[in-house]
Amino acid sequence: MCGIAGIVGQSPVNGDAVRAMTDLMVHRGPDGEGLWQSTDGRTCLGHRRLAVLDLHDRAAQPMTSVDEDLVLTYNGEIYNYLELKSRLEAEGVIFRTSGDTEVVLEAYRAWGEDCLGEFNGMFAFAIYDRRQNRLFCARDRFGEKPFLFLEQDGVFAFASEYKALFVLAGVDVDIDERALINFFDKPASGLDHDRDTVFRGICQLLPGEKLTVELDDLSWAATKYWTGVVAPRDDAISDADAITRFRDLLADAVKIRLRSDVATGSCLSGGLDSSAITYLSRGLQGDDAPYHTFTGRFPGSPADEGAWAEQVAAATSAKAHETFPDAEGFMTDVENFIWLNELPVDSASQYAQWCVFRTAADAGVTVLLDGQGADEILGGYEQYFVAYCQTPAGRSEEAKIRKRYPMAFSNADQGWKKALPSGIRRFAAHMFQRGTDLRFGIRPEWDNAMSGSDSPPESLLQALHRDSCDGFLTTLLRYGDRNSMAHSREVRLPFCDHRIAEFAFSLPPRLLMGEAQTKRLLREAMRGVLPEPIRTRWNKQGFLPPQADWLRGELFDVAEDLFNSPSFITNSIWDASWWQGALGRLRAGEGGLATALWKPFISELWTRHFVERVKAQPRVSALIQ
Repeated sequence: MCGIAGIVGQSPVNGDAVRAMTDLMVHRGPDGEGLWQSTDGRTCLGHRRLAVLDLHDRAAQPMTSVDEDLVLTYNGEIYNYLELKSRLEAEGVIFRTSGDTEVVLEAYRAWGEDCLGEFNGMFAFAIYDRRQNRLFCARDRFGEKPFLFLEQDGVFAFASEYKALFVLAGVDVDIDERALINFFDKPASGLDHDRDTVFRGICQLLPGEKLTVELDDLSWAATKYWTGVVAPRDDAISDADAITRFRDLLADAVKIRLRSDVATGSCLSGGLDSSAITYLSRGLQGDDAPYHTFTGRFPGSPADEGAWAEQVAAATSAKAHETFPDAEGFMTDVENFIWLNELPVDSASQYAQWCVFRTAADAGVTVLLDGQGADEILGGYEQYFVAYCQTPAGRSEEAKIRKRYPMAFSNADQGWKKALPSGIRRFAAHMFQRGTDLRFGIRPEWDNAMSGSDSPPESLLQALHRDSCDGFLTTLLRYGDRNSMAHSREVRLPFCDHRIAEFAFSLPPRLLMGEAQTKRLLREAMRGVLPEPIRTRWNKQGFLPPQADWLRGELFDVAEDLFNSPSFITNSIWDASWWQGALGRLRAGEGGLATALWKPFISELWTRHFVERVKAQPRVSALIQ
């Protein structure tokens, strides 16, 4: 896991600029740094290393092939590197290292761009190809690792983080306020599903994309190499066969993600997904192997799952570590938290995740497995029952679903409220000081800029594919990347193994959400593996601190000062008077306002601790003058 950066130009580029870019990402790679520049000076690649596989200097990057035709800067892990290495050795390749970086280099040499279809992993990389005079770049299928880029003034530049690109002279911090508003209104569509980012002029390679830059003229083209749906639906598969095949796929996904030359462990909430990963990991490693679990606790809150996590840790003989995120800690960490996250976060749960990774760093555990991705790929959100109930099987189970999951249809049942004209709703909300809709606190001139209501998905597969491949999961993965890298930790996600997604997307809906079960396939696969109370926990417990308590308590004065500050009152997005009143209503007992209040609160903090800070940082020229 690392930080990458590079600049290519039509005249010699400034290596000091690339060094400045990687220096800003030292947290992504504290174990080493490297810089490589072509003989003509027009291509420069940089790297910050977090050593996880092959800890020797021989595996440092940027890595050059023996004949110097290829140079790689790479962020991520290819989990099936041993299998690919064996295939390449059979073709005559002689390896100098024992990790996965050289496998990426030689796989590209042997198979060209088709190497992407062979990789099982998370990655973002750039390969300088002297033979074809081009830069070949790619990002993993789900977008676990970031790849940001821009072109201007005769250069093409890329990096793992925004702040690294802003170090270049002439790169303006120009915010697309429309994109920002739509993120706050609909975090599920996020800031991660379009080529353009919230910063005008900076683009992102999307999940499952590759990009080629022709070095003669710096023209570039990005195309999809993976879309997520690659197999027709298999309606004939039996439940037993599907469950067995899924169990085998998940076990193998965990197995290859345990490959590491440093200490490993798990993030453990006590929920179904993380508990399954912990049990499978311990079964594969054996009880004698050291294994650590890391849990965020919120004592006294309904969101505290500590008792469940304790049960799992004890049953698997893991060494359990706990952290207790609170509002006071948030304010202590807020500057670094926002600076290293780079974009606004949707809730305080991202800070709780930050604390979990910091606890792992304190314990000296570098690699963590996590259950992220299961909800989107396997049908873990009860709202997916709306799409499931469009099938005959779903319609026959609707009464049972409504009984077990009372909130499953709440959005659909109350959709009429948002169907009213926004002007009427806004007028009534302001007149009576009622309502929790974020739109009531956004200046009226932005009404037409907001994205409107989401169209209901036509099928369960469409809903899962949308959330897994087109934004929502990618946004969650961005949080995980930034929070783990902030503490130089590597997080690995077995449920984001593309084989699992392709298999799940090929199944009939009954196997995913039948019998009134979210993630039915996972629950059945874990029968006899997980304790029954955990396997049959029907309610989805979000990893969310007591945000309302924080805002009406320790954070109240902070929020009040922010909402009354000149910068907030004169900002172009938020209606300050609405939020000043909403904060008072929250303290008076309207806890439902906390979710909406977090948005302007974190927006103003982001402006202060990222936007203004990045504007003030020193700049360097991208070209040698």
